[in-house]
Amino acid sequence: MAAQEQDDRKSTIAEFNEAVNMTPAELEKWLGTDESNGVGQQSGGDEESVGHASGRRIVELLRTRKSDLSDDDVAHMRKVVGYVHRHIEQRPSGDVSDTKWRYSLMNWGHDPLK
Repeated sequence: MAAQEQDDRKSTIAEFNEAVNMTPAELEKWLGTDESNGVGQQSGGDEESVGHASGRRIVELLRTRKSDLSDDDVAHMRKVVGYVHRHIEQRPSGDVSDTKWRYSLMNWGHDPLK
């Protein structure tokens, strides 16, 4: 692996660890709630939303040693970082405690109230 690729990989992992502020246990518990299952876009006839599926994958990624992460894992981490950063920019005004905006972010491992 070239030095630039290794730097990109390290940078992506660091950004992922900043963006995802929920522990695997917190995220797993959240993904089991009606609120979690009630937000997000379904893809191609799936019953599970894209964000909910991503949340399950994030739990796995958080439990995987850095040295065991595949290129596909790092690509998903990059996708998570992009989603969290874009979504934070769309924060609605007022109290966001019980909003679909917050619930959607939490499916992606980020609780904006933390």
